[in-house]
Amino acid sequence: MIYFDNSATTKALPAVLDTYRTVSEDFYGNPSSLHAVGGKADAMLQGARKQIASLMQAKPDEIYFTSCGTEGDNWVIKGTAFEKRQFGRHLITTAIEHPAVINTMHQLEQLGFEVTYLPVDHRGFIDPNDLKNALRDDTILVSVMAVNNEVGAKQPLDEIAAILADHPNVHFHVDAVQGIGKGLMATLRNPRIDFITFSGHKFHAPRGTGFVYMKEGRHIAPLLAGGGQEDNQRSGTENTPAIAAMAKALRLLLTDEDQKVAHEQAIRRRIYEHVAKFPNVVMFSQLTPDFAPHILCFALPGVRGETIVHAFEQHDIYISTTSACSSKKGTESSTLAAMHVPSQIATSAIRVSLDDQNTLAEADAFNAAFDQVYAGFAKLFATPQQ
Repeated sequence: MIYFDNSATTKALPAVLDTYRTVSEDFYGNPSSLHAVGGKADAMLQGARKQIASLMQAKPDEIYFTSCGTEGDNWVIKGTAFEKRQFGRHLITTAIEHPAVINTMHQLEQLGFEVTYLPVDHRGFIDPNDLKNALRDDTILVSVMAVNNEVGAKQPLDEIAAILADHPNVHFHVDAVQGIGKGLMATLRNPRIDFITFSGHKFHAPRGTGFVYMKEGRHIAPLLAGGGQEDNQRSGTENTPAIAAMAKALRLLLTDEDQKVAHEQAIRRRIYEHVAKFPNVVMFSQLTPDFAPHILCFALPGVRGETIVHAFEQHDIYISTTSACSSKKGTESSTLAAMHVPSQIATSAIRVSLDDQNTLAEADAFNAAFDQVYAGFAKLFATPQQ
């Protein structure tokens, strides 16, 4: 079996599961309890927080645990809107954000907030000048993803940060769910970035884990009210075993990160150079440095993406259409639509997403399967268009 759907979720590593099991058995108390069993669990929880903070070059009190990237995005965006609504009701994002951001913005629009959606070019990148022109006196938040989850475009975060240096009261949020462990740490540590959201299951941690980096001095309203956990910012009993396992997964991810990125790039190049030779293939991802190392998106015009996915499944190879969050709906990719890709091509798009656990041998097996899949669909191909 070849698993090339790592942008949807990753398999928890054995060492990570060992940590989860050990903490579940030995640190089972509620971290909020006053007794020694609770204190032991709290010590484990705070140890995980310190480890993640160290890995992220942050302070422990800048790390807040969540259940996933979606919760983190919702919290930062809605929390900013509710906290700063007396100063303004204008937010800025891009047209290609994950649904966790886009749909949250739609909800705020229904509550009277105004949102500007920055367009992207044919490669999937925003123009920083569009952001500069969109900023207003009542702008309270700019939210831009680090890496697009469908085509892998790395947004110009440093340029955005430079623009926002002149707007210190505007919160700058980055969804880095697809960016962690992909050679972007220097960019993610740009001091102008105020909030970053992460999801554990994207880097071999258990599902139901995530964390938010919140720069010291920034304030947002809590999304979840309750017992006051996470410094009154995110109530709910912390999932100590899963959080400890997430800290372990992050440490393993960032160990030899450069070598892992180079390995993913080599696998992606092997597939790209083979697939791109075929006449009825439209490539959306590119091999240039401004694309992430692990995502490859392309289309076979004339064949629906879900049909291609199932064709590869017959070879025991698992890929996806575009975003896993919308693939079962059979809808057109929002990113490709924003890139002005014709609908008949966008609905044929598929995504191969890699991980350092994948191999070049798997890339060769994919290419061999692609030859057979391509030949089987030859009669259905439409004329490719860019």
